[in-house]
Amino acid sequence: MKVWALADLHLSFSVPAKSMEIFGEHWRGYHEKIEENWRTCVAKEDLVLIAGDITWAMRIDEAIIDLKWIDSLPGTKVMIRGNHDYWWGSIGKVRAALPPSIHAIQNDCVSFGDIAICGTRLWDNHALRFSGTIPLEDEPHDPFDPEKKAEDDKILQRELGRLEMSLQAMPKTARRRICMTHYPPTNFEIETTAATALLEKYKIDTCLFGHLHALEPSEAFIGEKNGVKYYLTACDYLGFMPLEI
Repeated sequence: MKVWALADLHLSFSVPAKSMEIFGEHWRGYHEKIEENWRTCVAKEDLVLIAGDITWAMRIDEAIIDLKWIDSLPGTKVMIRGNHDYWWGSIGKVRAALPPSIHAIQNDCVSFGDIAICGTRLWDNHALRFSGTIPLEDEPHDPFDPEKKAEDDKILQRELGRLEMSLQAMPKTARRRICMTHYPPTNFEIETTAATALLEKYKIDTCLFGHLHALEPSEAFIGEKNGVKYYLTACDYLGFMPLEI
């Protein structure tokens, strides 16, 4: 079994008006690019990890269209919620609606043999800067707005608590310990943050994340620090090609 990763699919079969093609020529035909590349490299017995921003659907009944499309592709899929996954409500309702090949993580962990996967969305960390990227925020905002920073800090602290809950759920016997976050837990320099400290504390070997778009080719976001390998897996960054982990 191989493990692949591809985040920020931003599928729009359910809401065609939200197609990512408005963000530039490289997004044109992105549904077709994702499917062709996925089928080229992913086998039925493989595992595909999707670190959020799965579909632009607003409700679970809309999201089913996009989720069934993912289900039709090869492999077993594991996903976490992104900041644009508005359809993702209570985890019970989400899991009840998921097609057979898709698993959702929220405050817990899933295991396949000796591979354990945990994760959470995380949130904006105002101490981190990513020049040249477009995070596709809901609304532009002043990063120095004290009210916005206070609200973001509150959400981030809550997400860090959820991250630790998920990390604690991982079996100690797991040979491969993978964590997904939607927001990046660190920056290009792999600076230490509260999130990276938790990943190191629980001996995660691989952290996958998304959220960042329009990266320059020279701004490679794959690195390792203190035993943790970090991979940006946003689909446009990867040329819509799943990345083997």
